[in-house]
Amino acid sequence: MGALRVDDIYYTYEDYKEWEGDWELIGGTAVAMSPSPMFGHQFVSGKIYRQLDEKLEECPKCHAIMEMDWQASEYDVVRPDSMVICYEPKDRLTKKPEMIFEVVSKSTAKKDEGIKFRLYQEEGVKYYTIVYPDIKKAKVYKLINFEYKKMGDFSDESFTFELDNCKIDFDFGFIWRKKRG
Repeated sequence: MGALRVDDIYYTYEDYKEWEGDWELIGGTAVAMSPSPMFGHQFVSGKIYRQLDEKLEECPKCHAIMEMDWQASEYDVVRPDSMVICYEPKDRLTKKPEMIFEVVSKSTAKKDEGIKFRLYQEEGVKYYTIVYPDIKKAKVYKLINFEYKKMGDFSDESFTFELDNCKIDFDFGFIWRKKRG
């Protein structure tokens, strides 16, 4: 009799709801989240959310969300750094966001660039932006014909995200700057 392999176990959202601590569920596999992010990660993440929230002030349907679980399927629950949804959720997010921003750290790079990239693409998220605070660069991807196409690398430039209900002129230079008094 062979040894039982842990990767033969698949968890569901029902299992996930019972877990303590910070986890994500990807493809039925439990993925521990990193410890609380460092200052640079949180600073950039906060600036992304702030800008999205301010730009969506006039849009009646869309909302900026920060670090909230999105249940993509029975086997996938993720917590992006920031996202934009264009619907009114009841309690939890079960419909796909229109945009997702992930702020990369050394411990999350493989997951953000690989596993989450594929998951967001398969789930039909229109825009996925991977942000690298250490080098002050962001990569913007747009879903075209069910596949992400890179729109460019951004540091100090702006990019217009075109959603069904609104447009967001996003200033990437803003997310790196700290206002000096």
